[in-house]
Amino acid sequence: MLRHLPTTKHPDLLVGTEHNDDAAVWRRHGSNALVATADFFTPIVDDPNIWGQIAAANAASDVYAMGGTPLFALNLVAWPRDELPLEILSEVLIGGQESATNGGWVIAGGHTVDGPEPMYGMSLVGEIEESAALTNSGAREGHALVLTKPLGTGLLATALKRSEPEAIQEGGRLQDIYTVGVREMTRLNADAAEAALRAEASAATDVTGFGLLGHLHELVSASGLSAFVETEAVPRLPDVVDLVEEGFVAGGTERNLDYLEPHLSGGSSTDRLIMCDAQTSGGLLFSCDPAAALEAVAELQSGGHMAAVIGGLESDNPGQINLRN
Repeated sequence: MLRHLPTTKHPDLLVGTEHNDDAAVWRRHGSNALVATADFFTPIVDDPNIWGQIAAANAASDVYAMGGTPLFALNLVAWPRDELPLEILSEVLIGGQESATNGGWVIAGGHTVDGPEPMYGMSLVGEIEESAALTNSGAREGHALVLTKPLGTGLLATALKRSEPEAIQEGGRLQDIYTVGVREMTRLNADAAEAALRAEASAATDVTGFGLLGHLHELVSASGLSAFVETEAVPRLPDVVDLVEEGFVAGGTERNLDYLEPHLSGGSSTDRLIMCDAQTSGGLLFSCDPAAALEAVAELQSGGHMAAVIGGLESDNPGQINLRN
């Protein structure tokens, strides 16, 4: 993922740091606007159906992060047809359809090409009410930070690639983290977006390839604020510390940390790596009034989300993040 890509200038195209960098917002005549986004990646789990579900949920995340509703999508596929049977691709597409059905959007078609390795995702269009759209530039001093999913999916994906298939089976060393990780990666951010809107969130973003701290840094920089994070409050997948200690840290996570080092203070090396872990289909991070944050977390937790209030926003040293033990 690149941090800055060139875009075409147009009066109805709303782009820039205040909006999600992975999506474009198109102003329509009326109160609503369209959100267009695309995302795809190679398999991160062996089960093709689950991979399809995760990829679709991940693609829709940018729409939810703006408080929008997905409308329709096109499948994006690269497939090594001489290496892998098309029956496996069918399972991937069925998984994507399951996520779309759960989220209420339509898969209207797609495009498939031959490729050296399998890749799957979606180009997706959603709708937002422009006046209520969530951006990452409106955060306010004194507001609390809410994270709606646990961290560690990047570490899990790396461990899966380097482990035997038995590791995720009954009694395997990755069974617990795999079970919870799949549940969270296939979980849509629809409820989290609704909770953020009800809490009148001042800013929001989804947590994906730049990790929690990378996306938080973008949010506070765009808002002219700094942040503190209570490291013990940050939700994590089971046994994720063990994966760090065993060396299952992806190169993207290390690059995230290298980039952010000048903007961080406090925290152990393990905490920093976990909070820079490049996420797939991660949760939403949003800021709101502290009382509303507690209500939003209670609501999400009652629905099975591993949500938590993880810190807050301050006015000193814009762009800086203090990790408190």
